[in-house]
Amino acid sequence: MKQFKTKALVSALALCQFAAYAQDEQNSDEKKVKVSEELVVYGEIGYRNRSQELAPTLEYSQEYFQRFEPLTAGDALKRVPSVTFLSDVLESDGARMRGLSPAYTKVLINGEEVPGAGADRSFFVDRIPAELIERVEIIRASSANRSADAIAGTLNIVLRDGYSLDGGYLRAGGLRYDDGELKESFAGVYGTEFAGGRLLLGANLQGRYNPKQKSSLRYGDSPENNANYKTEEFDNREDQTDTRDGDDTSLNASYEIAFDNGSKFDISAIWVDTDRTEDERSFEYDDPTAINNSIVEGGNLETDNANVSYIDQTNYNINSGYELPLFGGTSKFKLGFASFEESVYEQEVEIDTSELPMVFEEEEETVDLDDKEWSLQWQHSLFAGENKTIQFGAFVQGKERDTAVYQAEGESEQSFTSWDQFNQTPMSLAGFNNEFEAAAGGVNKLEEDRLDVFALVKHEDQDFSWELGVRYETTDSTITDKVEGVSAKNDYDFFLPSAHLRYNVSENGRVSASVARSLRRPDFDYITPALLEKELGDNDFLGNPDLQPESSWGMDLGYEYRLGKSGVVGLNVFYRDVSDLIEIANTGQQGSEGDGTYILQPRNTGDGNVKGIELDLSTPLSAISMPNTGVFFNYSWLDSEVDDTFGSRKFNDQSDYVFNVGFIQDLPDLGASFGATYRKQGDAYGRIVGEEVTTHYGADLEVFVEKRWQDVTLRLVGSNLLDASKDETFNKFDTVDDQINRDFDEYELESEEAGPVIQLMLRYAF
Repeated sequence: MKQFKTKALVSALALCQFAAYAQDEQNSDEKKVKVSEELVVYGEIGYRNRSQELAPTLEYSQEYFQRFEPLTAGDALKRVPSVTFLSDVLESDGARMRGLSPAYTKVLINGEEVPGAGADRSFFVDRIPAELIERVEIIRASSANRSADAIAGTLNIVLRDGYSLDGGYLRAGGLRYDDGELKESFAGVYGTEFAGGRLLLGANLQGRYNPKQKSSLRYGDSPENNANYKTEEFDNREDQTDTRDGDDTSLNASYEIAFDNGSKFDISAIWVDTDRTEDERSFEYDDPTAINNSIVEGGNLETDNANVSYIDQTNYNINSGYELPLFGGTSKFKLGFASFEESVYEQEVEIDTSELPMVFEEEEETVDLDDKEWSLQWQHSLFAGENKTIQFGAFVQGKERDTAVYQAEGESEQSFTSWDQFNQTPMSLAGFNNEFEAAAGGVNKLEEDRLDVFALVKHEDQDFSWELGVRYETTDSTITDKVEGVSAKNDYDFFLPSAHLRYNVSENGRVSASVARSLRRPDFDYITPALLEKELGDNDFLGNPDLQPESSWGMDLGYEYRLGKSGVVGLNVFYRDVSDLIEIANTGQQGSEGDGTYILQPRNTGDGNVKGIELDLSTPLSAISMPNTGVFFNYSWLDSEVDDTFGSRKFNDQSDYVFNVGFIQDLPDLGASFGATYRKQGDAYGRIVGEEVTTHYGADLEVFVEKRWQDVTLRLVGSNLLDASKDETFNKFDTVDDQINRDFDEYELESEEAGPVIQLMLRYAF
């Protein structure tokens, strides 16, 4: 597979070079197109753009991120306001706008919806290589002409098109990790005039690697119950290595052409493939500090656990649009198809070393996921007077998601006379021959059809602009448990009004305000009609096909001020009133483990609210005669409230705050630059039935140094320079009553950390 990827990349780069020589260098298009040198050899520092959208929108171009050489869209988003992550160290997958679960954030690619792996309907932004990005739009409030399932907001990742680049560039380099591992990074992009339109081709091959060290201390009780828990209640210690190793390969293309009659046609495609291995090896000891791996009496080792996962993910989407004058206005038709496929094989082998003969316990799992969506959109715009536009249209989407999870387990006894003999025996030779069975609730098919219609009126002038709109969304879904042969339907519809206004209070300052209704659709695994035994502690979990979406009325109020030609500072206050929260409720029925256990089920129950203050600043220091110095700062205070079975809390895993601060210093006379950025996010607390977790992240520091020549840039980047750690505290309980009474099953302290990563990247423009 890796050989195929390499050949695909080389072929794509060769195609870029062929197109470069096949086309004339002159650009006859009316739209201004950036030449390749502007992207590779910078003349100016990139700042936040001042968006002209009426919905409150922050816009960051690719130049804003690139000097810190982010690998993925997720890495890039670490520098923007209000986006947090709950990922492992060195990773940024599920973007959490306003600190809320990724399920509350809508991720779009070029304004279009894309399926992802998450059962909560989220899309992991580390699936998109940063090299493909033209700009990122943070859309804080919903509008009638976009899908409204975005309670926290929308992240629109806009990829480069033919008008993004005239000419091309190649990138080559590598990354070095603190354990000495080296990973490659290659990319090529080319944009040109072609057949009367604009063509862009791109390819990217990125080695991905993440070596982490974990340690856990487990106790039978917590400090809140026992001040001497560390000595009296100690259970075991676990030391673990966790290494993620893989490659991302992507290809993208776009073509756009304008015709003499005023019509336009565009088509774009992206393909991303990931091959990844996750290898974990852990040892549990009966002592807080000692390490004695002896398998004879007196040894400290209790268990040896090996867990390896092989992951293959492929997602692609193709979108085309045709715009033409029609009925006194302009109509645009869009047709799109998107696919996400995932195949995972996981094997876990655990060995009880406390006595002979040793017992090998193995668990295996295979996961195959196939999620496909097609969509058709129509949007018509009419000019009603000098400053008004009327827009209306329809959106149709069909979705099919097939999930197949199979599991197997077994035991095998092995006798060893020495530790060396044990170490020399591969776990794969432990003698397993397990039969796979379908996991409860794990083999199902979801079919979901949407029909949305919308209409809005927009007024824009120099000082005062506004927009009023409404969207009506209908959803019909059927989910089938293929093991039990049971199907369930779930249909719902929503009216979703929105209103935005913008008022220029001065030449440089403007006020914006928005009110909008939005929603969050239920998780796939919550609506599966299946009973899962011992899923939440010792409690059973029963799906609920009748779940309705959560809905929210939201408000945003902001002020933005232009600083000189390039700088901008903004302040925004937001509030979300969320209804029909989906929470785990007790059915009152006894669970499979007998007295004290229950069957639990997700239900629409209760309300919640989310609020916060967001400040962002990006500006050159021209006012103090330092035009070649750019500074960046954003801070978000985040809060929320929701009631569950155990009392009041914030929305699960919402950080208290997140902030970024940094600078870039350009040295024009030397053709060089350097800069740094520092990021920190606050603690996050989450609570579900059976488990409570508090997460603390260390700070992250990144620096870069670059040297520029006529067509070449060489950049050295260091990230995670503070050896950031992720520290978690787990409270674990067997039953609901135990959780209420604080009768712990286990109290765990876990810490995970990784070392610095050094990148060296060379870019050549042609």
